[in-house]
Formats: sequence, C-alpha cells, structure tokens
Amino acid sequence: MQRMPGETSQQPQLKRVIGLSGAMMMGLGSIIGTGVFVSLGIGAGIAGPSVLLAIMLAAGVAMCNGLSSAQLAANHPVSGGTYEYGHRWLNPSLGFTAGWMFLCAKSASSATAALGFAGYIAHATGMGASLPLAVGVVVLVTVIALSGIERSNRVNIVIVSIVILALMIFVGAGFSSAVKNKAAFQPIFDGGKLTDLLQATALMFVAFTGYGRIATLGEEVAEPRRTIPRAVIVTLLISMALYLLVAFVGIGVNGFENLDGSLALASKSVSNAALPTVMLVGATVAMVSVLLNLVLGLSRVVLAMGRRGDLPKATARISESTHVPAVATVGVAVLIAGWVCVGDVKLTWSFSAFTVLVYYAITNLCAIRMKPGERLYPIWPAYLGLAACLTLAFFVDWGIWLTGLGLIIIGLAWRACFNAKRATASPRRCFRRSGVVLGRGLLPG
Repeated sequence: MQRMPGETSQQPQLKRVIGLSGAMMMGLGSIIGTGVFVSLGIGAGIAGPSVLLAIMLAAGVAMCNGLSSAQLAANHPVSGGTYEYGHRWLNPSLGFTAGWMFLCAKSASSATAALGFAGYIAHATGMGASLPLAVGVVVLVTVIALSGIERSNRVNIVIVSIVILALMIFVGAGFSSAVKNKAAFQPIFDGGKLTDLLQATALMFVAFTGYGRIATLGEEVAEPRRTIPRAVIVTLLISMALYLLVAFVGIGVNGFENLDGSLALASKSVSNAALPTVMLVGATVAMVSVLLNLVLGLSRVVLAMGRRGDLPKATARISESTHVPAVATVGVAVLIAGWVCVGDVKLTWSFSAFTVLVYYAITNLCAIRMKPGERLYPIWPAYLGLAACLTLAFFVDWGIWLTGLGLIIIGLAWRACFNAKRATASPRRCFRRSGVVLGRGLLPG
C-alpha cells in the first residue's frame, strides 16, 4: 500500500478505505444529530429567534476552521487530527493540549448523544430509568466500531439517510405554516441581548464540529489530498442548510419557547399525526449515528497519542483481523460511560463548547504556521477562525471555562509526569517538568 506523508513504516497503519461519499456521510453523521435534536433547543432557549443568526455565525466560524482542518489533513493525513498537526507545525505541548481537549470535548459530546438517545427511548416507551439505556447504547456502538471501519461506515450511511429523511419530512410538513407566522421570528435581532446571541453561537458551533471526524480519520481516507477538503466543505454547506431549515420551521410552527426542549416532541404542533413518531425515530437513530462517529474519532486520537507515548503504548495497538485500534476504542467507551453517569445534557454540551473551541483555536494556529507551498487556501480564514474561537470560548458559562482551563493544566501535568515516569525520573523532576511545560511550553516555536 502506498504511504502518504506523515506515515511511518515502523508502526502498523490503518487501511485507506473511505471514499468521498463515505467521508461526507461520516461528517454528516457526526453533525446532524445532537446539533439538531439537542443544541438547537438549547440555543433557542438562550437567544430566542436569534438562534437563526447564531446558526449562520457558527457556520461561518466552522467554515474557517474547516478550511484549516482540511488543508492540514490533506498535507498530513494521519490519525489524530489537530493532536498530530500541533506536533508537526507547533510544538509537543500545544499538540498534546489539542488532543487532550478533543478527548474532553468529544467524550462529553458522546455522553450527550447517549443521554439524548436514552431520553427519547424512555419517553417513547414510558420507561423510568434512562441511565442503563445510555450505557447500553455506548456498549452497542463500541461493538460496531470494533467490527471494522468498513462495516461502521456502512451502518453510518444507513443511519444518516434515515435521519435526513426524517428532517426533510419535518421541514416539508411545516414549512408553509412557518412562512405565514412572521410574528414568531420577532425580534430576529435584539442589540440588548448580544451576549445571549454569542453564547448561543458558541453552543451552535459545537453542532458543526463533526466535520473534524473527516480529518481525525485521515489515515483511513483514500486520496486524502483530494477527498478531505471536498468532504469537509460539502458537509458544512449541507449541515448549515439543514440547520437553518429545521430551525426556521421549528420556530415558525412551535415558537422558540417550545423548541427549548425537544425538536422531536415539539413536532406534535405540526398538523400531521405521524410526524411525532417519524421525528422520534429520526432523533433516536441520529443519537446512535453521532455516538458511533465520535467513538471512531476519539479512538483514533487515542491511537495517535499512544503512538507518541502520551498515553500507554497499548492504546496504539491495531487489531490484525479488523484493522481497528481495539484497546483505544474500549478505553474511549469507558471514558464516555463515565461522562454518561454525570447525567446532565446541558452540562455536558456546554462543557463541549469551551473545550472544542480551544481545540479549533489550535487547529487555526497550525494552519497559520503552514508554509506557502503547503496551503490550499488563503491564510485569512485561519486568522478569522482563531480570533472567533478564542472570543466565543469565553461566552460559555464562567464555571465551565474555569473547569476547562483547569483541565488543560491537569492534562499538561499528566503528560509531564507520565513522560517522566517512562524515563524513570524522580517525582520531583516530574513536577519540575510540569512547571516548565505550563510556563514556557505553550509558546509555538
């Protein structure tokens, strides 16, 4: 098999079996799920009708970040995403910070999807306890991921097709009513609530970041320099169009007050008896799709961190029969199950917002550091994306971003201590190295 830049002969490599359509469906499967059925309701509860503006602002930030991710992945198509890009274009400390933030952000997002799935099932069946359901779907998705990327891709395509069909039925059933209800969209912008708009934008931005799975799985994408940029851009455009259509119909038919909860349940307001059932099925299936793609992406980041020695070497093992990082996949499942036990959807989603904004700030910084010959796009989107990520990160609840900053410090201390232990260094040296990392190691160079 021909090797791409960034691949080495010393370590087993994953198989390049994902084409353009498969990459797009993985991106859509990561985006269209919690974004529509969870984030949209939370955003509407914060910004009201202005959530439509929040979607467009978030999509603009996501497109800037997406262009950065696409050209980085095209030049360095290996597993790990910005964790690997940080090592190549910045320094090990920033690379590790990106990987650590990705694990924190996306494991929380995964828990959101699992809790959302359990909530929908519990509502539809009248079951009381949803936590066992959430843990159960994590186990199910892990089994699928362990079966191999090709089978996971086929399952994902089926799931995403069902979700998109359900959303288009919803849009078709309520569009004419929404157009007539102009009062539901007033005021579309309130200058006195700019902070609410920016907070909703930060939360909606998380709903677009599933395109990062395409870059994270770069080692398994065929013709990455051609496939990844196209898949990222098309995925973002389709997602933005779907979000705007669904939000427009949801607000126009139900009002933003009723949207702050569950889009699937709010669909009862549409004069179509079968629509609530269709939307419940779509929502439930969407949560599985998001969870599957997140497990795939997270396990590849863990694989990359294991290869570089930032996590135990066992996480870098690739199964000879299925060609997947089995230890990394199981480890990710355990991490997600831990987040599930927190049991708070809004908390896990808000935490995801801060940590993923830090992650993509580093992505844009990597793109800024690329050489002119490596670039596929102008440099200004990377600067704009960097500024937007750093700004929006601090419009999340202050308790969340303080926790996020604390986790960055904990992660860097872990890395210093873990590497010191591997080098049989003393505990005193371990903490001294932690101080160096925290004090100087974040400066690129």
